Amino acid sequence: MSTEVRVPENLWEEDSEAVITSWLASDGGTVSEGEMIAELMVQKIQYELQAPASGTLKIVKDIDDVVEKGELVATIG
Repeated sequence: MSTEVRVPENLWEEDSEAVITSWLASDGGTVSEGEMIAELMVQKIQYELQAPASGTLKIVKDIDDVVEKGELVATIG
């Protein structure tokens, strides 16, 4: 069973879109719950995305992709 990695609804206050600026973990790599796995930028402010579970990361969205709150960006199996 896999865990979805979604952009948290409360990561920033505005209703703006974000851009994935980097993945701190590699596709197919092992991550631990709470580990920082990606960085998102909203209006020149950087936000960090944490792994909601431990396991193998499968990236769905690439660097420079525009994402919205609640959007699926990866899964952890």
